[in-house]
Amino acid sequence: QAELIAEASESLVAGARAGNAYLTRASLEIQKLESQGDEVIHEIFTRLNKTFITPIDPEDIHSLSSSLDDVLDGIEDAAYRMSAYRLEPIPPAVIELCEIVAACARTLVAAFRSLEEGKPLLEHCIEINRLEDYADKLVRRVLADLFRNATNPIEFIKVKEVYEVLEATTDRCEDVADVLQGVVVKNS
Repeated sequence: QAELIAEASESLVAGARAGNAYLTRASLEIQKLESQGDEVIHEIFTRLNKTFITPIDPEDIHSLSSSLDDVLDGIEDAAYRMSAYRLEPIPPAVIELCEIVAACARTLVAAFRSLEEGKPLLEHCIEINRLEDYADKLVRRVLADLFRNATNPIEFIKVKEVYEVLEATTDRCEDVADVLQGVVVKNS
């Protein structure tokens, strides 16, 4: 599921960088990946219901799966809004936020690999927290600029929503990192 998130986030970045001509295609790719993610969640829950002994606490597996699904849903929502709203031009801060989401996704993949291999993963969780904090600060700054300088109310609403959805997606990545840290504490 983390790998699907990373793939979706890379499509989001590519779409944002390429602009509206590519965003619709990227949005459709992300929708397919989100559907695959839903299938993974269903498979996880099915296996959880059939398995008595799990490598980590079943509630933690459930929480991780749900949190990962929230990240993928956020990426899909951002892609949809960017495609539907047809921001022209796409603000540099939107592209930067997409890149932050992608960096969080790559770090999630690394964290899950560390978990699987029994290696320390705290550094990955710290990096996700750092990225989320940076996204918060960036969104606060660009929203302040938007409120000061926006002249078209419709464009204002569209850009504001995209900023907020992207920032909320970094929050969901941080939620996954928090659950991972809890898993490490429980199992150490």
